[in-house]
Order: sequence, then C-alpha cells, then structure tokens
Amino acid sequence: MKGLLTLACTVAASATNATLPIQQWQTTSGARVLFVETHDLPMLDLAVDFPAGASRDAADKSGAASLTLGLMRAGAEALGEDEISERLASVGADMSGRFDMDRAGYGLRTLSSARERDEALGLLAAVLQKPTFPQQIFEREQQRTLAGLREAETKPEVLADREFRHLLYGGHPYSLRGSGQIETVAKLRREDVVVFYRQHFTAGDAVVSIIGDLTRSEAGAIAEQLTAGLGRRSLPLPALPPIAQLKTGQTSRIVHPATQAHILIGQPGIKRLDPDYFPLWLGNYVLGGGGFSSRLNEEIRQKRGYAYSTYSYFNPLAQEGPFQIAVQTKKEQAEEALRVAQDTLARFVAEGPTQQELDAAKLNIIGGFPLRIDSNKKIQDYLSIIGFYRLPLTYLDDFSAQIERVTLEQVKEAWHRRMHPERMATVIVAGAESR
Repeated sequence: MKGLLTLACTVAASATNATLPIQQWQTTSGARVLFVETHDLPMLDLAVDFPAGASRDAADKSGAASLTLGLMRAGAEALGEDEISERLASVGADMSGRFDMDRAGYGLRTLSSARERDEALGLLAAVLQKPTFPQQIFEREQQRTLAGLREAETKPEVLADREFRHLLYGGHPYSLRGSGQIETVAKLRREDVVVFYRQHFTAGDAVVSIIGDLTRSEAGAIAEQLTAGLGRRSLPLPALPPIAQLKTGQTSRIVHPATQAHILIGQPGIKRLDPDYFPLWLGNYVLGGGGFSSRLNEEIRQKRGYAYSTYSYFNPLAQEGPFQIAVQTKKEQAEEALRVAQDTLARFVAEGPTQQELDAAKLNIIGGFPLRIDSNKKIQDYLSIIGFYRLPLTYLDDFSAQIERVTLEQVKEAWHRRMHPERMATVIVAGAESR
C-alpha cells in the first residue's frame, strides 16, 4: 500500500509537472513499444494490442474476431486451457483479453521477480504466438456464444444498442456487434478463426505497452520475446472505410414488455486524432458527461424526475465513434423524457455552455486528472491508447494544458459545426410500434 501511495503521489506530481517519461521504440519485427520505467512496486503491467477488434470482422462472419481472441488462451503450444490458467495462478499472474471495435489483445500483470515474471511472460508469448484453437473448445465456445446471444435478444438495452449502431453506421464495420449475430456465429468454423488470427495478429501491427519494475534493456528483451514469433504481413492492413454523416434524422421504436424505456440519441462523433476533440469533449462534460452537474441530468432528473440517471458521451475511435445520449425512464413517460433530452441538446448546440459552466468543467476535469493515472494499470491503459492511435507521447503531460486552453468560443463553434440535433438517430425500446 505504501508503494501504491508513493506511485500515486509521483504520478500526480507528473500530471502537473509534465514529467511522465514515456520511452518508445520498435522491435526487430516492427512492433511499436511504449515503456514507462518505475520501481515503486515489484511488478509490471503490460499489454499487446492488435487492430483486430469487431470492426475487422467480415459482415457474414461477425463474431469471428471476438471468438478468435477468446480461443487464443484456450490452448497454446502443448498447453491446454486448464494448464495455462493453473500456471498463471501458481505465480500470481493475471492475463486478460482486451477487445473493442478497433483493438484486440492481451494484458498481463505479474510480479517482477525473475521466476514469476519469466513464467508469466512465457505463457503470454505462447498465447500470442502459438495458439492451437482446439476443435472441441471452438465448438464449446461457439455454443456458449450462441446461448449468450439468444439471451441478449431478450434485453432491451441490447436491442437498443444494436439498432442504434445500425442507424448510425449502416453497412460500415462499426455497425457490427462485437459478439456477432446468431446467424453469423452459427456458421463460423474453426478455420475462420485460424484465418482471422493469421491475418490480424501480426508483428508489424502489434503495439506493446509496458510499465513497471524493469530497466529499458529488460523491457526491450520482453518486447522482442512477445513479438518475434508473430506472423509477418506482406501488405498493410486495409484502412477502415470513411464514415458518412447522417443526412436526415431517423427514429426507430421497438416494442418490448419491460417497464423501463431505453432511449438512445446520437450521431457519428469524433476520431481519436480529431482536431475538435478537446472542444467537443469538454462541451460534453457540461451537456451530459459531468454527472449530477450536467444539463441533461438537471433537466431530466432534477427538475422533472423522469430518470435516475441520464448521460452523454463521445467514444472516439480510429474513425468517428458514436456520440450518444442515453436515458432510461418509465415507459409511460418515455415520450416526454425524449422531448426534454432533444430540447436540451438542441439548446446546447445553439447556445453552447456559459462561461461559468465551462470554467467549472475545466476545474473538475483538471482537478480530477491525477486520479485517471493513479495506478500502473491506468497508465498502462493510456500507453496502449497512445501507441495504438499514434497520439503524441506527451499526451498525458499535455492533457491539462489542452483543456485549459479551450475557449468558450471554440466549444460553441465546434458544437454548432459538428453536432446536428435535427439529423440524429433515435431509438426507443419499450415505446410504441415501429414507424
């Protein structure tokens, strides 16, 4: 605990003094490596990520990406899944999968002492480089996925999210569901995940992020160990197609017996490297990202009692990830809650925040920033994002200054130019019949 507090204080100081020392290099196989050396705790956190998220699925094989990642640790080299788990447990290490629309990979937390570290890293290297995809386990996981998808079909929040992505992205890969669809997963074969693995888990696309009790030399050797045995790509991975903005507003109503209505409103939002990232992100804190102090919460919960919580957020990705407002309310008052949410959004886009609201948002965000990086694991997650999306190495050091520099006029201009309340997608589950 003493070491953790020391690290938190060190990092908190780094946040204000711009001193987080990120080192970056490439392995001999072409993988990018980001490393932060810290010896406050006798442990290390690392991850290896690939552009192998749900958006890399073919539409008719949706679900292959997620199934591939899960099966990689179900057998590697001569080891079965139980043996992998038992050997990780024997050294107190934790290995977990990481999966979203853009990325897939594995993270590892282990002690930095030689015996424990070497055993854990050997297992991770085997999982990354020599998965065996046993047929029997493939069939078991396929059936488990199908059972989960069938159960999800009964959940209003799942139905809302699926329809929302469909309205926002149409035929773009960002419309694909991470776990796939019943009809696509049912048709997958073991060969599909083997092909997906070979195409997407390659050395040149890998991003290795490491923080912990290591020297630069030791981190370099680990990065080589984890990537040297990966496949090589002769041609670059195709870029994701551009995203078309919505041309008209679209509303979908899905009948559901739940007593709570689930409402989603949104449009394609921002990229990770979007020039309007900070004005839009900061503005959203005022609109619906700032919890109880946000405008949506004030109008929908505090004034009218329509919902226990409501919020909005941007999910920046390689292409424009979704901007989304979410409201859950009683079915009987869904229409009124929807109207208030739409009016609040339209007024915010037209007028923007007040100077007082913006100043309060900056104060909260900057004041709370050290808590975003108060552990090795949190910093490692940021290293992974910085490496994968090629953000500046000074991203964490510059974050507070970037927020501070945003002006009221920049927020108003960005929201007025980029956000279109009249052309948003709206989904209401538990409402009236579809029309």
